[in-house]
Amino acid sequence: MAVKIRLAVPGDVPGLFDVRTSVTENAMNPQEMQALGITPEAIASMILNSDCAWVAVDSGRVVGFSMIIPEDNCLFAAFVLPQFEGLGIGKKLVEIAEQTLFKHSATIWLETGKTTRAAGFYRHLGWGNEQDAGDGDIRLEKRRQE
Repeated sequence: MAVKIRLAVPGDVPGLFDVRTSVTENAMNPQEMQALGITPEAIASMILNSDCAWVAVDSGRVVGFSMIIPEDNCLFAAFVLPQFEGLGIGKKLVEIAEQTLFKHSATIWLETGKTTRAAGFYRHLGWGNEQDAGDGDIRLEKRRQE
């Protein structure tokens, strides 16, 4: 397996949606995503307008991705296909997103479910200053090392 991480391009959008709808935790279907305004067109537009998403690719297939909202200093998403979990791909995807966000702000943030594996993953990567975000979610922050 030779997973490569690179900046996402609009042609990766179907792969991003495949990964996002294949996860076992925090799962969403396309209709739920669309109700939140997360459509292929919206994601392709974001990718065209800024360096905001990275993909992990194995043999031409998107197996994971991370995405930021640079103007909000927010890590918006980080997901890996279940069969590729535990290989360090998620960590690499989050680290590249963090590096980009830290170019814009000394403090970055994300929201996730309080009792999820993802919350533990982010805490392990140094995210903290936990705050209740409502509906069982928490907001975590990370500060740039000066």
